[in-house]
Amino acid sequence: MDKTAIGAVLAAVKAQGRTSLTAPEAKAVCDACAIAVPREGLATSAKQAAAIAGEIGYPVVMKIVSPQILHKTEAGGVITNLTKAADVRKAYQTIISNAKAYAPNATIHGVQVQQMVRGAHEVIVGAVTDPSFGKLAAFGLGGVLVEVHKDVAFRLAPTPHQEALAMINGIGAAQILRGVRGAPPADQEALAALICKVSQLVDEFAEISEVDLNPVFAGPEGAVAADVRIIVDPDPPAPPVRPSQTEILAAMNRIMRPDSVAVIGASAEDGKIGNSVMRNLIDGGYRGEIYPIHPRLEEVLGKKAYRSVKDIAGPVDVAVFAIPARAVAAALAECGEKRVAGAVLIPSGFAETGNRDLQDEVVAVARRYNIRLMGPNIYGFYYTPKNLCATFCTPYDVKGKVALSSQSGGVGMAIVGFSRSAKMGVSAIVGLGNKSDIDEDDLLTFFEQDDNTQAIAMHFEDLKDGRAFAETAARVAKKKPVVVLKAGRTASGARAARSHTAALAGDDRVYDDILHQAGVVRARSLNDLLQFARCLPMLPTPRGENVVIITGAGGSGVLLADACTDWRLQLMAMPPDLDEAFKKFIPPFGASGNPVDITGGEPPATYRNTIALGLQDARIHALVLGYWHTIITPPMVFARLVSEVVEEYRARGVDKPVVASLVGDVEVEEASRYLFDHNIPAYPYTTELPVAVLGAKYQWARRAGLI
Repeated sequence: MDKTAIGAVLAAVKAQGRTSLTAPEAKAVCDACAIAVPREGLATSAKQAAAIAGEIGYPVVMKIVSPQILHKTEAGGVITNLTKAADVRKAYQTIISNAKAYAPNATIHGVQVQQMVRGAHEVIVGAVTDPSFGKLAAFGLGGVLVEVHKDVAFRLAPTPHQEALAMINGIGAAQILRGVRGAPPADQEALAALICKVSQLVDEFAEISEVDLNPVFAGPEGAVAADVRIIVDPDPPAPPVRPSQTEILAAMNRIMRPDSVAVIGASAEDGKIGNSVMRNLIDGGYRGEIYPIHPRLEEVLGKKAYRSVKDIAGPVDVAVFAIPARAVAAALAECGEKRVAGAVLIPSGFAETGNRDLQDEVVAVARRYNIRLMGPNIYGFYYTPKNLCATFCTPYDVKGKVALSSQSGGVGMAIVGFSRSAKMGVSAIVGLGNKSDIDEDDLLTFFEQDDNTQAIAMHFEDLKDGRAFAETAARVAKKKPVVVLKAGRTASGARAARSHTAALAGDDRVYDDILHQAGVVRARSLNDLLQFARCLPMLPTPRGENVVIITGAGGSGVLLADACTDWRLQLMAMPPDLDEAFKKFIPPFGASGNPVDITGGEPPATYRNTIALGLQDARIHALVLGYWHTIITPPMVFARLVSEVVEEYRARGVDKPVVASLVGDVEVEEASRYLFDHNIPAYPYTTELPVAVLGAKYQWARRAGLI
């Protein structure tokens, strides 16, 4: 990459106050990046256009060159497949006339005469600046219908070569690029190299906000960018403030595992937030120091009260704020003088109500004193290993290995309620609210090294710094499953696009692709988030891709197979010897193969024998069980025999993922609960959910490199 040449082009554009490059300038940038473009020339007259066409060789395509006309086709500024000089001269006049009619005040530099490339696949290669993730590379099928199909993949820029290849093979139309019905395949290595070059370009030059190569003609011999658009932002936004990992851990350890907590606005009056926080801290069994702060009271709930946090003799790790929003900044400054590590801002009345200035004031105070802020506008947080309920909501004390966070208070309370109902122990539940400072990547950094946490589940509406989240999640997810629920995934009204790639970036596909790249499991509903959080630590990591369905009902088997396909689970092609082994246990009118249908009229021994065979054969890596309620094998009989046989093989060192779907009368609910109590995810009345939790486990294990 010739950075000097690119810098000169961009400097000239900035000096002229423009936000886009002309076609000749874009070609110069492509030449500096070794991006192949067709032979071309700029004509300022019909006669010159014909001369250039003769030199290049026919056929040619002609395009308007104007900084104000980016979508040339819409302006009638593109004419293709010109084969004679007379046609070129006529096309020149037509294009100029159309451009003036389309944009009367536009500056017209002339008409680009370009060698016409044919006989290859049309794709789009581009880059865009996303508000959350920053610079992204984009790839998909190109041409004028790209915004209709939206079959595009995204990755963080700069994009490694292997990820570029994954983009090419990740679009829905990937098979077309491999060659179908006699069409030649595209050179994937050349396309991947082009993606890498574009991603490097936008990463190196912050002022380049969008790059749009569309179409790129991709064939067996390489890839040529036939049309290039480059948009610049002369004043790109400054990167978000990012503390170092060491700084994050130092603060988060004091906040999440405090030895002392101050309650700013503690109250002795029932019904007050400050009273509820105090009661939760005391009644929850927190053993650290609790310091109520109140300007007039001598004590609160038996604890000595202080007029200011500065009056406390000992150190204070974290302060929970339960005072009106307007009073937060002054009290926070006192915390800064006391060297408090973190502030939990429960109050509302900040940016969520339009009061951005007040929130900015609080953030400025926090940065002045190096205080990390949780919130504002939150319910607080729970950290069960310390018996810490730093919240005004219901207490929670069921300890476990799952950490959860939510941007919404309502979702947070759903997490608490589900955790209690499902007996899902948690290590932490954290509210993030407005995320003025602490956000998801700070929590990930803490939970990564927290021995009390084995899995992490997060709900958010947006990411303050999506790139920091993606980079942190990519590291953490190699060790512990990370599940996210992105709210607002179907919201319309993305920012108006100035190029094809920008239009596509407004789609939820960006989150999908970047989260997938980071190894994160994406939940599509709140129930999925909670169930994945519950089951992923419970399920052992599979050692291979072969999944076998054993069912007592053929209909359930079909639905389970459909769900496996939806979750990209690989139904094992049954080897002949294993097929014969299953046949020994099922009736002649049953069905071996996969699914294995033992039929509904079989006694408990048939379930036991077939499940045992599935566990003992090393070629099978996971089992999906489908139970049909009969009097011959009642639900609790099924549940007990499944748990017994699974435990028997676990004792032998064979621990495979096993999930179960139970259909029948209400007794299947108790049977499902029994199986869950024995670490076997089981669900009544659904064939989709057990497969979904297994699919989530597989999705994480693949991206973590464990399969």
